[in-house]
Amino acid sequence: MRSLDLTCATWRKSSYSNQDGGECVEVSDDFAAVVPVRDSKNAHGPVITFAADGWASFITAVKRGELGA
Repeated sequence: MRSLDLTCATWRKSSYSNQDGGECVEVSDDFAAVVPVRDSKNAHGPVITFAADGWASFITAVKRGELGA
């Protein structure tokens, strides 16, 4: 597996993140093939990457309420 250089990544907090500092997810849109995701409370911690098409399918399912409560 190839390492992804995230040093210059621009991160944005998910609109679904809790405003009180909990449940904060950040994503970067800087990469065409993958979407890096991290916990904003631990910006230097681990990052999970998803294939861009898989991430898009996940976001669509969330917006449609298909994943349950």
